[in-house]
Amino acid sequence: MGANTSLLSSDSSDGSDNPSKLNLGDLPESCVALVLSYLEPPEICKLARINRAFRAASSADFIWISKLPSNYHHLVEKLLINDKKKVEEKEIFARLTRPVSFDAGNKEFWVDKTTGGVCVSVSSKALTITGIGDRRYWNHVPSDDSRFPTVAYLKQIWWLEVDGDVEFRFPAGTYSLSFRLRLGKVIKIHKRRVCSTDDVHGWDAKPVEFKLATSTGQHCVSKQFLKTTENWEYHRVGDFIVDDSNTSTKVKFSLTQIDCTHTKGGLSIDSVLICPCN
Repeated sequence: MGANTSLLSSDSSDGSDNPSKLNLGDLPESCVALVLSYLEPPEICKLARINRAFRAASSADFIWISKLPSNYHHLVEKLLINDKKKVEEKEIFARLTRPVSFDAGNKEFWVDKTTGGVCVSVSSKALTITGIGDRRYWNHVPSDDSRFPTVAYLKQIWWLEVDGDVEFRFPAGTYSLSFRLRLGKVIKIHKRRVCSTDDVHGWDAKPVEFKLATSTGQHCVSKQFLKTTENWEYHRVGDFIVDDSNTSTKVKFSLTQIDCTHTKGGLSIDSVLICPCN
């Protein structure tokens, strides 16, 4: 292979126009585009920096259509791309890989840069939390290490019940739903950020119950003990399958610990994440 690749170079080593040597820039743009179509988006973007031919080939629509979700036209409508001129598929892909907010900014979706899968995140402010209006129990705390600007922090409560839902037109596939939680909250001590676990208690007595249900009749229940790690942890609730990319799927989910024989506290709730299982 080394003998063959020596015929391809980005520049002529001797400065002469030797017809026996073929520069990368001499490759037909259609051939380069076909090769790029087999690569993942990050690799395509790196190779686009080689020369003008690779840069032009990397903009071919058929490359990026294959990287976009099957129902990306619906996602574009949700993104509200209102450009008067036609937006190329490469630009559509770039815009969709950045978080797109919806439902008053409390939910967002994006396309994964590598897999092209659609992910959805639901903030704690979009959840229905028992006692959230009473500051003796709950507070919305600003956070710079979470998915959203604030997290819901539980100081202490007897009855823990958190419910939420999202309705979205997911591309066909299998999806996983997880709660992003942490025991403890971040505080500043001498200008250093540390995780305080002073309020953490009650989680070793009984497990937390997670549930999910979809509008297509799928259900899942799991029970897990929450452990103090001082880091954000994804607690997987379960998986669900989407068969029709052209129909919205409603997903309901919950987190409960309603055993009133003991109190529990020190829980931070960041968000709920739905993403393709791959």
